[in-house]
Amino acid sequence: MAAGAKDKAGAKAPAGKAKTVQVGTAKAAPGKVARGAIPVMTLAGGSPVEIPVAVINGAKPGPVLWIDGAIHGDEPEGPLCCQLLLREVKPEDLSGTLVLVPVINVPAYEAASRGNPLDTFSHDMNRIYPGRENGYFSERIAWAHSQWMRKVADMEISIHSGGAHSYLAEAMFVDERPESVELGTAMGPGWGCIMSSPNPKGNPMAVMAEEGKVGITVELGGRSATSPKAFAKVGRTLADAILNVLRHYKMLPGKAKYDKNRTKGSQEALLAPASGLFLPEPGVEFLTPMKKDDVIARIFNLFGDELAVLRAPADGMFFGLRALPNVTTGDWCCFFNKVQGRRT
Repeated sequence: MAAGAKDKAGAKAPAGKAKTVQVGTAKAAPGKVARGAIPVMTLAGGSPVEIPVAVINGAKPGPVLWIDGAIHGDEPEGPLCCQLLLREVKPEDLSGTLVLVPVINVPAYEAASRGNPLDTFSHDMNRIYPGRENGYFSERIAWAHSQWMRKVADMEISIHSGGAHSYLAEAMFVDERPESVELGTAMGPGWGCIMSSPNPKGNPMAVMAEEGKVGITVELGGRSATSPKAFAKVGRTLADAILNVLRHYKMLPGKAKYDKNRTKGSQEALLAPASGLFLPEPGVEFLTPMKKDDVIARIFNLFGDELAVLRAPADGMFFGLRALPNVTTGDWCCFFNKVQGRRT
């Protein structure tokens, strides 16, 4: 990345000419696109383990925006978003660099599983990141990824969804530094559910903060939105948000747009108080303001008798609901954003 003074986003202001950018084996000269991989290790059968990466290096200097998908293997929304961006972002239009990592956790993605099925010791990569150089299998993958991200990225966005267990509407987590809130705000219209994660741990966002840089975690999609039309809509929504980020930071021409109803809040996970059939209350909607104790869902036994009621724990909104109606006591049911106020 070109040298220069830091701007308000924490990225260095462009100075001089664009430079060649390399991530793993992907090496892109200014105005070029390169595909490659971050090597990790080799399996017993001789197959390489590597992390796919694409580098879109702008013809003009600017910051490096790094996009990560599928740190959880059952969350295919990130790969779809990266495919769209790779088709649509042209290096001749770009100031700076867009790095696309469609899948971090390749073994988990290949198995459509949250974690790497070949690793029973560090199953959730988004809890043990950045791993260890000489650690368990998943830790080594995380470590290889983190070394390049630390060195190259100025800003990072991790794309998540509800995976196999739920659907999550447009929501995100920021660490509340001004540059983190700015990056979240840059996601644009529809992305007003901005929650606080002031001391992130175990994920790329935390590593970026350690480096004095900025990262956020965004959520959209999941099991109940994988029909062709719904999945395409989720991918388009994510790609449009990243394009808006690029416009906000003057990496692409055009005017960025912003959500007018941004809120500050904190997440609470609501668990099933009984076993049975989980049915959301008729008329309830994602990201719609609710009052404390408003009904979110009810749980019924097999004969239709009501067993329990799931209620809003505070004023706010829910952004995630389980995908399968059958539920056991203690199962995850809902992610709720306890709203503390508006963001300006």
